[in-house]
Amino acid sequence: MDYLWSPWRYQYVTQAAAPQGCIFCVKKQEQDDERNLVLYRGLNNFVLLNLFPYTTGHLMIAPYAHVGQLAEADDATWTEMTALTRKAEQALQRAYTPDGINLGMNLGKSAGAGIADHIHMHVLPRWYADSNFISVIGETRVLPEALADTYRKLKPLF
Repeated sequence: MDYLWSPWRYQYVTQAAAPQGCIFCVKKQEQDDERNLVLYRGLNNFVLLNLFPYTTGHLMIAPYAHVGQLAEADDATWTEMTALTRKAEQALQRAYTPDGINLGMNLGKSAGAGIADHIHMHVLPRWYADSNFISVIGETRVLPEALADTYRKLKPLF
């Protein structure tokens, strides 16, 4: 049996074990952007790193308004979210030079939303062969960069 040690992940796992309300609403109110991994604050949305990324550079764009469906977001929020998605794509291209970018929203629990009552756009870089046996068979993700390093790399690009 092989073991993959990543003790730095313990703090992320234990933080996620007991969420206190909507994580997006909590992070929008707190002012410690670096600790909360908030990369940018717009008028209607903010950009933050995913605490449990699929790949290095996985970020999200969430509105300040606590809405669970696209139809509940006003036009200004949706327009800014779209513009920030474009900005996120450019930032990830510049910082990581990926082979592709995944964009997506999961609306509702049955669609796979981890936080179903607050819409958010996922933006993540992808590379050829970034899914291998350890992700597929071992159900384990190996991330080569700490979230603090990702934050420092992307923050100036917003």
